[in-house]
Amino acid sequence: MSLQASLSLAADLPTAVTHETFPTPGTTSVLLGRDLFFDPILSGNRNISCATCHHPSLGSADAVSLGLGEGGLGLGLGRRPDPANIPPRLIPRNAPALFNLGAHEITTLFHDGRVVHDPSTRFGVQMPDGFALERPAPTLLAAQALLPLMSHDEMAGQPGENPVADAVAAGEIRGLHGAWQLLAERVEAIPAYRDRFDAIIGPDEPLHISHIGRALGDFIAYEFRSTDSPFDAYLLGHETALSARQIDGMALFYGKAQCSSCHSGTFQTDQAFHALGLPPLGPGKTRGLYGGEDHGRSYVTGEMADSYRFRTPSLRNVTLTAPYGHNGAYTTLEDMVRHHLAPAEMLARYTPNRARLPRLTRPEADPYRPDPRELARIEAAIDIAPVTLSDPEVDAILDFLNALEDPVMAGGGRLGPPPRVPSGLPLDPAPAPLPAPGTGPDLLAALPATR
Repeated sequence: MSLQASLSLAADLPTAVTHETFPTPGTTSVLLGRDLFFDPILSGNRNISCATCHHPSLGSADAVSLGLGEGGLGLGLGRRPDPANIPPRLIPRNAPALFNLGAHEITTLFHDGRVVHDPSTRFGVQMPDGFALERPAPTLLAAQALLPLMSHDEMAGQPGENPVADAVAAGEIRGLHGAWQLLAERVEAIPAYRDRFDAIIGPDEPLHISHIGRALGDFIAYEFRSTDSPFDAYLLGHETALSARQIDGMALFYGKAQCSSCHSGTFQTDQAFHALGLPPLGPGKTRGLYGGEDHGRSYVTGEMADSYRFRTPSLRNVTLTAPYGHNGAYTTLEDMVRHHLAPAEMLARYTPNRARLPRLTRPEADPYRPDPRELARIEAAIDIAPVTLSDPEVDAILDFLNALEDPVMAGGGRLGPPPRVPSGLPLDPAPAPLPAPGTGPDLLAALPATR
């Protein structure tokens, strides 16, 4: 690379992470949040935890394209329907990675941005309708952590199974008899939890769901803070931290390939919403006529212009977070990179063997229904321009993306699971080993390779 090119690249690179990039949560709250994160006590049926879909050993997610939430057994690729429970449905979207979401600069969460820092909103956080905060949240993560608890398919369970699920079904989320309060009272009834909350809020303060959200947010911010990758070392001035090929890939990423037009900033995300033309895999969050649709950001805003747009994810530890896309359409990182380069072509050629789906015990569902009308709408919404790269250039970009991997996170997080949790409920088992890239068809529920 020429000196001139090197100087130009340096101007495009983000600044190195500093101590001020993140808040500093207290140790007591972090350790309390760890127990709550891994404890099934926060689910309606006491059978699933936050960690089930966001496990440190699975890249802070669940290693499948679309997960099985409440009503499943096991972890990762070993998760399966529980024959004693109502058969679970596929979660409509891929479990997002949690890396660096506690950074001060992160202002938008979820694939569709339904939790956003908004100073004009009460308590400064915009939440979905019906889920407005009852009290201030110290961080965006503290607010976000309260929502999966209220999802029937994720953690609450189905109506008729437990009081929390019944309250959610009745729209009773807030207040003295709401679902959030039911969970707070359940946690407070466990002496080991109440004693530890005493050290934070005092012995005379009744436990509130906001206290639980704060502890969860503090743990997520600490556990998944990831700033020790070779790329971080390079930004700090250690020029040998990257190989020559990774530097070539970095130059392409911040130059010819135009990756940084969306994957910009400290953590390679502009936190904006873009339509990549990803195929319609899974049930989607349907607001349409045909079923299986996911209109992305417009599901939140109601604006047609936001249709099929999804939040740009951070690329930190992207090598650990497969499958990729808002619905996990691609198992391999190379497929996802090539989709960015030729979105319309990749959409037209997509086959479901590129995904990694859990086995289902009922035929409900062919998770890939490529209705020609929906494919045409998805293609028409694409807002990224095709880019032509050679195979060696694609390989160089993939090498650079490897430099965004933090060895601490590859080893299973900063703390990992506790040996036990105060409720006495069982922790998730060890995850099943991941298959080699490209072996997705073996994991599909009797789906043909082509349609």
